[in-house]
Parts: sequence; C-alpha cells; structure tokens
Amino acid sequence: MSCFGGNISPDLFQKCCNANQLCEFSGNLSDVSSEPIFVQKVYDAVLFNLQGLKTVTNQCFSPAIPRGHRIRRVIDIRCKRFFNPLNVEDPSNLTLDVNTTISGASFIQDAHCEPIRVVGPDGTFSEKVLYADTEECDEKCKGTPIFGTQNIAITGDVLVTIDLLLSDRNDREVVFSVCANVNIADDRNPLVLTNFFELCMPSTKNSAFLPRFGEFCNPACETRLATNSIGRDITICPDGTIKANLIVALCVTCEKKIVVPVQLCVLSTGFVQLEPQVSAICATFPSLFPNQIRESDTRENCGDVDSERDICDTVCDVCNDDRRGGRPRRR
Repeated sequence: MSCFGGNISPDLFQKCCNANQLCEFSGNLSDVSSEPIFVQKVYDAVLFNLQGLKTVTNQCFSPAIPRGHRIRRVIDIRCKRFFNPLNVEDPSNLTLDVNTTISGASFIQDAHCEPIRVVGPDGTFSEKVLYADTEECDEKCKGTPIFGTQNIAITGDVLVTIDLLLSDRNDREVVFSVCANVNIADDRNPLVLTNFFELCMPSTKNSAFLPRFGEFCNPACETRLATNSIGRDITICPDGTIKANLIVALCVTCEKKIVVPVQLCVLSTGFVQLEPQVSAICATFPSLFPNQIRESDTRENCGDVDSERDICDTVCDVCNDDRRGGRPRRR
C-alpha cells in the first residue's frame, strides 16, 4: 500500500505522506449534477480563545547531560499535550472536562434526569437537544436568545522538550535534548477556565426537529523559562540532571454552536471512485455503494428496459411450463 498520492515512494524511510486524490473535475459543466443530502445546518455559533497559566518550579528533565559538559545556551523549548493511545483513560492524558449551563432554554432530559445526547458529525453522542418556548420571537420572525456559562476543567500532563547547546572541555559543541512530563493539574484540583456566551436559537414550533447544542474544544500549549534566564531558571545537579523553572501557557480554542437537521441540494461532479489495489486471485469484487435509481442513471447502467413487461413474461413463461399442464399465459 502506498500513501504517496498513488505513487511508490522512492524513499522507503519517508516519514510523511500525501493522501490519495479522491475527487477530480474535468472542467465540463455538463458533468455537474444536483444531489440531495441530509446534513446538519449551523444556525448560530460562537468561538472563544481561552488561556490558562501554570508555573512549574524545579522540574526534573531527563536524560542527564554527559559528564564534563556545560550549557552554552537554550536553543528551543517545545511543548505538546501528552496522550497515551493505548489507554484513553490514562490520568496523564491532557483532558478537558467541559461543563456548560444554559439560561433561557433547557437541555431535554430522560426519566433519569440525564441530558439526551444525539449523534453529531463526529459520529459520537456529542450533541444535546435544546428546548425553549420560542413563540414570542417566532411572531417577529426572529430567533430566541439564550445565554450560557462554560467551565473547562483541565487535568493531565504536557510534554516539554528543551534543546540545549552543550560544550565539552575542548569547547566542542553538541545539541542535546532533554524532556519531561509536566503535570498541569489532577482531578482533585483541576485548572478551571470560565467564560460566558450568547447564542441565537431557532423556532421549536415550526420544525420536525428540535435544535441541538454542540460544543468542542482543542488545547495547545506554549512554554518558556520562568524569567528567560539560564542562570536563574536552570540548575545542573551533580549527577548531570537538569532542573528548570517554567511557565506553561495552555491555549484553548472552543466553539459552541446550535445546529438543526436540514436537507440540501448540492452540486456534485460525481461519486468518489478509488483505484483498487491489484489482487492476484479475485477477478471481480462487489460494490461498496449502490447506484443511483434516477431515470437517467438507470438508462446509463442498464439501458432501455421495460422492467414490468419483461418480468411478467418471465414469470408467465415459468408458470406455463408444458410439463405442468399448459396453464394460460398472461399477455
């Protein structure tokens, strides 16, 4: 299998790749047709950029620098969120626990007082169903404002890497990297970010579907030495271990949106067609998706077929087998 745009990579040790070309357009407008799709429409949305700070003192880094070397300068400090793909419940994973309360509307609940969640575009139960009496604003052909409070509890670790320029006794320089898992907060004392927002809600009376509330956040981190001084912020222990004072900034982007199911007509240049990988055994393979059943597509796939007459003739011919007594044929 090749992920280099359908071409075999000349470098077997290439670490990055290109995706396959899934859609192509010839430029001929006659190849464009309209297709109906059932999707979620974003009725209203708000976006937030939030920041949280964490100070770290005497954080130990590994590995220890080689004996006889000294630090000349810090080349770079990098930070990324820690994630263990083998255990999504690892307490060291940087986790955002988002708690949102709404005023002016309410989340629909089940018999156990739990909010009803529906499947969002991400394929998980990530959306809550909203309800409010929108009659007053419906008469004015406007949306109903609702207000919310968001609390984000951040727990887990970030991975900090420091690139150091070292020199030995002969003043030969070498780049040496040390890293450490820096704990931001734990479940007992999380780092909490709070903000407020306002959204516009559509009518709950003139729709077969109630509006849904969706939210998602994405964290990033940046870090630097606490006072930007190697002498004050970095300590070398006798065994070569590095200890550093840091300031870690957590940069969080969050979006809140109200969505409603809709059916849209979109312009399409056709369905995605991938070139299958060659198999040495199987000559034919089944289709993954059905053909369209519009009249034009039927003629393209099957030609001019009078299906009712052909099926009737076939059935009647079977019924009128001479060995079964020659029953009358339908015409």
